[in-house]
Order: sequence, then C-alpha cells, then structure tokens
Amino acid sequence: MTAIRPRHHIAALAYPGMAPFELAIAIEVFGLERPELDVACWYTVEVCAVDPGEQPAVGGITLAVRHGLDRLSQADTMIIPGWPVDQPVPEALSAAVRRGHQRGSRVVSICSGAFVLAAAGLLDGRRAATHWQYAERLARTYPAVDVDREVLYVDDGDVLTSAGSAAGIDLCLHLIRRDHGAAVANQVARRLVVPAHRDGGQSQYVERPVAVGNDARIHKVIAWLEHSLTEPVTIGALARRAHLSERHFTRRFREVTGQSPIEWLLARRSTAASNCSNAATSRSRRSLPLRASPTPPPTGSTSGTA
Repeated sequence: MTAIRPRHHIAALAYPGMAPFELAIAIEVFGLERPELDVACWYTVEVCAVDPGEQPAVGGITLAVRHGLDRLSQADTMIIPGWPVDQPVPEALSAAVRRGHQRGSRVVSICSGAFVLAAAGLLDGRRAATHWQYAERLARTYPAVDVDREVLYVDDGDVLTSAGSAAGIDLCLHLIRRDHGAAVANQVARRLVVPAHRDGGQSQYVERPVAVGNDARIHKVIAWLEHSLTEPVTIGALARRAHLSERHFTRRFREVTGQSPIEWLLARRSTAASNCSNAATSRSRRSLPLRASPTPPPTGSTSGTA
C-alpha cells in the first residue's frame, strides 16, 4: 500500500486593519482543492493572528481568525503578507517567526511583509525584495538587509521575499514550481489566468520613461530624442545639445528621469517598436494588404553610443 503523505501546512498572518489582497493570494493559490492536479499531496492553509478573534480589514470586512502564533510557528511554510510600515512589529510576532524558522519552517513575505522578517532578524546579510515604494525605508531601517529594489522576488532557499501585491502571485507560483514542478505550476497559473512564469529577476515595473525634473536643458534633449529615436547618438552629442559636459549631463539626466541616458533611450525605443508592431498587426487584420515599413530594432551600447 502506498503511504499517504501529510499535506504541506501553510500558515498565513492576518492582523487588524490589513488590506486583504496579499492574504487572499495565499489562500487562493494554496488553499483551494485542485483534484485535477497529478500531485501526491497538496497544501492546507490556516490563517493565524497575534490575537485570535475578529480582525477588521480594509473595505469593511472582518476576518474571524481562530488560530494564534503557536500555529504560525508550527507551519511548514509561514506567509507574512504586507505589513503597515509605520507600525512596529510586535515582539511576540517576531519571536514566533524566528521560532518557526529555527525549527525548519520556510518563511515567505509578500510586499511589506518583509519588514516583519527583517524585525525578526531573518533578513540580516540576505538579499531581499519588497514593494519598490518601501525599499528605501526597509534599507534605512534595517541596514543589515541587502534590499534589491528592482526584482519581483528573491528566493534565498528557506527565506523568500516578494515585491508588492501581484508579485506575490509570482512568488507563490514559484513555490509550487519548487515543490511540484513546472507542469503543476503552469496548471495553477492557467486556473488563475496569470502568466505561468515571470522570473524573479524581472523588474518590478516597466513604464514609458517620463521626465520628472525641471531642468529645461534636459527636457529639450528629451524632446529631440522623442523625434529621433532611430538615429544613432552618443552621450557626447547629447551633452553638447544640452551645453553640458558628458559627466554633468549624465548626472542631470538621471536626476530628471531616474535613468541614465542609455537606459532611457533603450526603454523608449523598445516601447516605440512595440507600439509599431501592435499597429502593424492591427492593420494586417483589416482587408487591405498594405506593407508597413520595418521599424529598426532597438540598438544601443553601454559604451556611450545608442
């Protein structure tokens, strides 16, 4: 007879005033029965709180939580959703997280839940992710933590951290991939109607670079670049347009846009190429067999020419 393997026990934290999205991610991904999956065992999920009982949450809902921190520290995997960064982490919670980790629990944080792991000392000397909005604060509050401000999530073996909100879905799917393989993770992703795999090293957000500073010289260069995306340029040529030295221009450009000139230009070219491709696809679906002029692919070099 084949022995029945015990289910992997997951405990997720709830607390008064929480926004329930990240907690709901853990429950949706791990808590639903999935009989269609070819796995020997699945997960069981319990919700725990520092003080069991009613936990008022954002949106006027109240969570009735039966389990306390003893169940949290006994879990195979502890999941800490976003924590309010302006509130101290109770010592009882920090101690429970440390106790669970010491007995072999896998510890996972989503979004600002990393602050709880940091308060427990689990992130000292480790690379960790959190929501980009809180990255500076995490690094400042816990200088022993190597905060990666860019990535979706960090897998450091027994301690895993993710960026904000939807990145928690990516991290949970990554855990399933670790536990059960890519095929099972892909099936769960399909049920969730989300991408099957976004690599943890992927940037947290990608948007069209928009100037945010007030340096008219840099804005004039950006305006020229917007109309000259396909032309080869050098840092020297752009600096001359701004009547600045190359070093000063590069520094001012980063202060205005948050990116180096090369990073800005490559991202803008990529967006323009994507838009052109989408437009060409849309035209091809109409009746006239028109040929669109090919758009030069994004080019560039970190040596100063783009």
